[in-house]
Amino acid sequence: MNFLTKKLVPKKKQALTGSSDSLGRGPEMAISVLVFTVIGLVVDRTVGTTPLFTIGLVVFSVIGNFARLYYTYGTHIEALAEQRLQGTTSHQTERVAK
Repeated sequence: MNFLTKKLVPKKKQALTGSSDSLGRGPEMAISVLVFTVIGLVVDRTVGTTPLFTIGLVVFSVIGNFARLYYTYGTHIEALAEQRLQGTTSHQTERVAK
């Protein structure tokens, strides 16, 4: 009868974690580079320039992916810092409210 004596405690709010959508970012980057590579190959074959558009579009895709990751990471870190700051000062605001 252990389950009858168990104390029920409400769950804490979930904190922001780094694994929110991290597993989808790698394949997303690979697929976007692949799509831009195929587009570049098609354009190169149509126009007659051998690797020009392919290299340009791949570089464009990689730079775009890293820029998006950089800004997404920055906003996520700012949200975590704000949450941590609120957590460290939450006990001070509770005393004032009482």
